[in-house]
Amino acid sequence: MTWTVTATGLGFAVVQLDVTIVNVALKQLGVALDSPLDGLQWVVDAYTLAFAVLLLSAGTVADRFGAKRAYLIGFAVFGLGSSACGMATSVAQLVAARAVQGLGAALLVPPSLALLNHACAHDRKLRARAIALWTAAGSGSIAVGPVVGGILLDSFGWRSIFLANLPLCALGIGMTWRLTETLRTTRPLDLPGQLLAVLALTSLCGATIEAGAQGWGHPAVLSGFCLAFASAVSFVFVEARATHPMLPLRFFRLPHFSQAVLLGMAVNLTYYGLVFVLSLYLQHVRSYSVMQAGLAFVPLTATSVIANLVSGWLNSRFGARLPMLLGCALGAFGYGLLVRLDAGSSYLSMIVPFLLIPGGAALVVPAMTATILSSVEPTWSGTASAVLNAARQAAGAIGVAVFGSLIAGGDDHIVPGLRIAASASVILLASAWIMVWQGIRREYGSDPSASIGGATNGQTGPQRGRP
Repeated sequence: MTWTVTATGLGFAVVQLDVTIVNVALKQLGVALDSPLDGLQWVVDAYTLAFAVLLLSAGTVADRFGAKRAYLIGFAVFGLGSSACGMATSVAQLVAARAVQGLGAALLVPPSLALLNHACAHDRKLRARAIALWTAAGSGSIAVGPVVGGILLDSFGWRSIFLANLPLCALGIGMTWRLTETLRTTRPLDLPGQLLAVLALTSLCGATIEAGAQGWGHPAVLSGFCLAFASAVSFVFVEARATHPMLPLRFFRLPHFSQAVLLGMAVNLTYYGLVFVLSLYLQHVRSYSVMQAGLAFVPLTATSVIANLVSGWLNSRFGARLPMLLGCALGAFGYGLLVRLDAGSSYLSMIVPFLLIPGGAALVVPAMTATILSSVEPTWSGTASAVLNAARQAAGAIGVAVFGSLIAGGDDHIVPGLRIAASASVILLASAWIMVWQGIRREYGSDPSASIGGATNGQTGPQRGRP
């Protein structure tokens, strides 16, 4: 079990590392590649956008062809994308290479959770502890990303932050060979559903990103939102009538499933959006060097890892509701403290929110992930985890775009934009707290997969996957 947790945790850590490691390189990238703010946003969002829109497809591939096989392909694609990033000579090339990285990331996350879920069988407490360790690896890498990025940038330049992924991908491939393959489903691929899901998510995220640069009333932006809406409606129509849907709509009628997805969206939107704004605040307003900006995020590392482990313990003993509530409360309080920051704020005034915000998120993520996995049958675990992570990553891309638009007018807009973003984050997490309080049962009496998802001793077959 230790080997499985380490191997799957490595994949998640690599994926999450590249979410934040780029943030501290934004200023250097802007100078080296002569890119304005909207170009820098696309360097960040091309990764999260490709990651988000392809997660559902990746989850289906993992369920259909085996999670181990998909996981190995994910490491290979991620390594190729990282190489292309390191060799990019323009913003356009870098954005395209980041999209390839996003494809690789999408093939790493759902399969890693499916492999972990397979190893835990139906043991709820073991699953809770394993997922806590898995998320601790990801949270730790998110927190350490700015630090590692700062060291690499100062020592070797911006290309090194991408090339550093290559030995990690090689290690991941080597470790994955020893894992056992998961159960496979015989249900066919739902190509219309796959295409509509990709189109809907791409249009939504792309329009939101461009709104910051073009304005919310720009014809291209409005057209993007209209296309996203039409694609989403068509997706629901197709999935409701499909014999073998890629995403059974019945999932959203399961107790706790929808609440966990919405909570994940709130956590990612606020966290990714604020980290983007804070990175620019530290470097442009507080005049921190790249190394100083990276070191400023060090407190995020300890609290995120510890809180993930605490969340696993709380979840195994008291159910998912308690860590979700505590996490929302801590995060909201931390964002509230950021509202006080101004152009002359000292680093000491940032330490407490830098401790509370990742700590709150890390309490929430293992609990909501375990809730999602325990809600469905084992042969749907790849798809179910993909739903959660697709929603989270789409929300993260939207958070960067929306919060980034608040500071798009230049350095004078960073502090006011930061305060508005922090206030919005408080409102979102407070709303999420109320949703969890009202919508999540106090504690599970037994493994929810036995009653919520309809699992019956791990049997497989396409008929059981029909809504």
